This record gives sequence, structure tokens and C-alpha cells, in this order.
Amino acid sequence: MDQDLRVSLWSVFYLSFVKKEQFQSMPSKGYGHLLRSVWFLFLKKPIDEFEANSRSLVDTIKTGFIEWEWFCVFDFLEFVVKINSYEEVIDEFMSTCNRHLEREVSAYRFVDKQIVEITSEEEIKEIEQVINVDDKFHGVRQHTKTALSLMSDRKTPDYRNSIKESISAVESLCKIISRDPKATLNKALDSIEKTGSIKFHPAQKKGYQNLYGYTSDAEGIRHALMDKETLSFEDAKYMLVVCSAFVNYLISKTNL
Repeated sequence: MDQDLRVSLWSVFYLSFVKKEQFQSMPSKGYGHLLRSVWFLFLKKPIDEFEANSRSLVDTIKTGFIEWEWFCVFDFLEFVVKINSYEEVIDEFMSTCNRHLEREVSAYRFVDKQIVEITSEEEIKEIEQVINVDDKFHGVRQHTKTALSLMSDRKTPDYRNSIKESISAVESLCKIISRDPKATLNKALDSIEKTGSIKFHPAQKKGYQNLYGYTSDAEGIRHALMDKETLSFEDAKYMLVVCSAFVNYLISKTNL
């Protein structure tokens, strides 16, 4: 993270929360709540030393932007969006951050209130489309959110379980479509095809069955692909994007 990006992100935060009158005037969980949360929960400072109207706290955060490790800056931005309940303000903030991240040629973007090493707009849209599905697909959404979280953890990423969560999102949806909550992905795909809900291309169906075989404990299959030491961010991202795209495809085909 170079200095230009640090300054840009600080400016976005400052204009979005410190200087924005609309946010400052919001009751309960507005400006004062944000500063108090940053002081106590992010900076880990004694709460009795907190002064709501003190300029020194803003200066402390600004100093952090300049001096923190790059991942701490991202951690802070994620904290800010997750601690707030004003979705309109947060959506605008994340969108503005993404524009600056793109302008400064950063490899990271906000996706579902997390900063992830994904820059393709198409990939981001596929993932966010799944995360925003109807509540009747709650399990699908939760598996996808967990896969994203495990993959994007900058301290202890868990690529193996991220991959498993991605394929579990597909399996969860196939259970809904096939109306068989106990079906594995392979059986669910067979059932969906037999009922005529979707006609899969043989290669397409075989591809997802093979991916499931590589990642499933239920099948008792172990493969070098899933050895923890051999997995990378690229493996987890590939699975997340591909599985998200397949979920969106299935939902559009079945008109659920």
C-alpha cells in the first residue's frame, strides 16, 4: 500500500464520517457511536479516557493510516462498515473506497463488507448476487459468506474450508431445487435432471460432480487438490467465483 492509496482512503473515511453532517446528526449509532467503538473496540483504549468531541482521536486514526501495516488499514475500514447500521451511508462509503482502490491500481476491493483480493467487476457481481439472494436461500447465502470470510482473512486464511463452503453453497441450493434435504450434490443434480427442471450439458454436470468429489468428506475422497499445504488464495477464489456463478445460473433456470 503506497502513500497515495493511504491518503486517498483516509480522505474517503474523513469525508464520509468525520465531516459529513448527515452522518454526524444521526442518533444512537452515528458519529459518536463510531468514535466510541473505534476507541474501545478497535484501538483497545480504556473507555474512561474516551472524549467524544476530542480532535485527538481523529488525529490518532489519521496517524494510524500513515503508520499502520497495510492490512491494519484494511482491518480498520472493514471495522467501520461492520459497526454501522446505516446501510445507505455504508454502501456509499464502500463504493467510494472501491473507486479509489481501482484508481490507485490496488489488488483489493470491498465485497460484502470485506476487503478481498478481487478486482474483476464480473467476479464481484457474481459473489454479491448470491449474498443478496432471498431469505428462502439462507443456507446458500451463509455458505457463500463463510467461504468469502475464510478466504479473505488476512491473518489466518483457511483456503481449504473456504473451498468446501463454496461447494456447499451449490449443494445447499440443489437440495432445495430437488426437494431432498438429505441429498448429496451428485444425487441432487441427478434428481433435478430427471424431473426436467434443468437439462445439464454432460460435461457441465460431470465438472461439478468432479469438483464435489475432490472437496467432499462425505465421499471419503482425498486428493492432492485439497491438501492444506498446496492450496492458495487463487484456488479458493476460483471455487468461490465458479460456485457463485453456478448458483446464480441454477436460480435463474429454475425461477424459484
